Amino acid sequence: MTTAIPTLQSEEALLQRIRKQQLIESVEHMSPLYLEGIKRILTVSADTELISSPAYYNAAIHAPTLNAFGSAISIIQDELGHAHIAYRLLRDLGVNTEELIFEREPAKFKYPYAFDVPLESWVELIVANAFYDRAGYTLLSDVYQSTTFGPWKRALLKVDKEETFHLRHGEQWMRRLNKDRAGHELLQNAVNWMFLLTVEWFGLPDTMKKHTEQLEYGFKGHSNDELRQIWMSTAVPLCEELQLKVPAHYDTEQQKYVIDCAFPAHFDATRKRWLLEEGPCTWNDVLVRWKARGPSNERFVAMIQRGKKAMLRQLEQDV
Repeated sequence: MTTAIPTLQSEEALLQRIRKQQLIESVEHMSPLYLEGIKRILTVSADTELISSPAYYNAAIHAPTLNAFGSAISIIQDELGHAHIAYRLLRDLGVNTEELIFEREPAKFKYPYAFDVPLESWVELIVANAFYDRAGYTLLSDVYQSTTFGPWKRALLKVDKEETFHLRHGEQWMRRLNKDRAGHELLQNAVNWMFLLTVEWFGLPDTMKKHTEQLEYGFKGHSNDELRQIWMSTAVPLCEELQLKVPAHYDTEQQKYVIDCAFPAHFDATRKRWLLEEGPCTWNDVLVRWKARGPSNERFVAMIQRGKKAMLRQLEQDV
């Protein structure tokens, strides 16, 4: 028995529905371009949530107490739940999610480059909560407020609240560790490489953005550069409060946050060091680095895929 393929809407019918402020509820309400666009943004969201789990676990094992480890595992559990939501929505849109998760090559996963640089200490994990989860919150809050895709909008009500907990966890631990000189220095070392990686998180500048349908179709409400500003509007003040140096400040004349160093810049992922002395690079150079992925890409994807692969090997042996 074959399943009938849903009939897609014309572009004009779709735009008319959006103009009437009616949510897009299923494939039958979508045009071909809308369908491809929503699958693209959902895949990035799902992959980001999924890969954060092995990335965070890599550092969570260095938690200073059992209670701290439990909090980190709770965050990881949330991230897996968020990934499940996005992959389930993709499945409802006709995507083979088993293949997407378990058969893709590691370099084909679509998530921010920052997660390819291993978090190797408790301090780096909490800065990731304060920076990376703040970026996730910034992006998904924008989607929640603006998206025209009804099922995702409703699902994000839960995700939004949990991402708030994650970034607050990072903030509280940063304040706790910042109370003595040793803790402050450890935080500064992490901030030195993680701050600019999170500035990169929001993608290419608006002048180079290719997928303009994200704004036209209401997948999100703000552009990449606007989202970068929203993130810095809370991340920079947090660092200033803790007297942690970051290469950014608020320019009153321009009425926006500006970067105080070469940016974009070359990054040595192995040493976790920005090569600012070499001056700025181009965004095309950054794209090359992103596409090549970072040092932990293959290891983290292997951690996700190994259970399914082990099961398949066992089934082959049993036949």
